[in-house]
Amino acid sequence: MGEFRIERCSALPPEEAWRRLTRWELHAAHVPLTRITVVTPGPNRVGTRFVARTGAGPAGFDDPMEVVRWEPPRPGQPGFCDLEKQGRVVLGRASIEVRPEGCGCRVVWREELRIARLPGVFDELTARSGQLLFGRAVAGLLRD
Repeated sequence: MGEFRIERCSALPPEEAWRRLTRWELHAAHVPLTRITVVTPGPNRVGTRFVARTGAGPAGFDDPMEVVRWEPPRPGQPGFCDLEKQGRVVLGRASIEVRPEGCGCRVVWREELRIARLPGVFDELTARSGQLLFGRAVAGLLRD
């Protein structure tokens, strides 16, 4: 499984960074050829499910995910969100951490990622691609 870590500092307060990073449908604006549908009614919590549809027409695939840990940041305390990927194509898990730091916050996004039926020799390439893609998405979400 390919693993990567993205770390970003932001001048945003932790609560605002958390809000942006966990509004799942906003991610689509920063990930090419992707749209996101939240399947469960809000608010976000353990059990929230959403699907990222990537591709164009029949050439696409679904990446369904479920929130398995939901601990929003509180004053002076970090927040944690863990996601499990439940699809047939993209497998793994993601973890989002938002912690207060200085006048803003530090975001740490960790991901374990595997593409079904792709030999393990491609794990490093998958991780590098994921790091590039999600790194741009995280930067965009914190910037907007």
